[in-house]
Amino acid sequence: MTETPTSATATTPRAPVFPPGRYGRRREPQRRRPWVVAGLALVVLVIGGLVSVRLYKNYGDPAYDAQVVTYTDISDAGLTLTFRVTIPEGGQASCVMRARSKDGAEVGRQSVVVQDQSGDGATTTVTQRLVTTAEPFIGEVLRCVPVQ
Repeated sequence: MTETPTSATATTPRAPVFPPGRYGRRREPQRRRPWVVAGLALVVLVIGGLVSVRLYKNYGDPAYDAQVVTYTDISDAGLTLTFRVTIPEGGQASCVMRARSKDGAEVGRQSVVVQDQSGDGATTTVTQRLVTTAEPFIGEVLRCVPVQ
């Protein structure tokens, strides 16, 4: 009686052997460079931080918040825009107003300086006539920033 071994013998896996010249040149595995990935991640974080700071300075200051109340007296020459601005106590804000036509084109833009009238830093209501080059459809306040 002969015995057949039931356990497989330990063999090391071999890389496949291909006929020479048939599948092109095999490349050697390249060394990973984690410092390159870390450097790129750092650059992306720094650029993202700078963009965030710039956008916050332009659009994110809640101390100078503007809300349109109404726009009236719409004619071919302009409209009257009424809006509220939150200004810190004793401060001034420069607000940019804009009028657009029905097709979305800008037909008027004006900047107005608003001063805190109540003296307690609450909201100030402003009514301003905005002159346009064509008939406006809507009036907007784009932004209010501190006067410098």
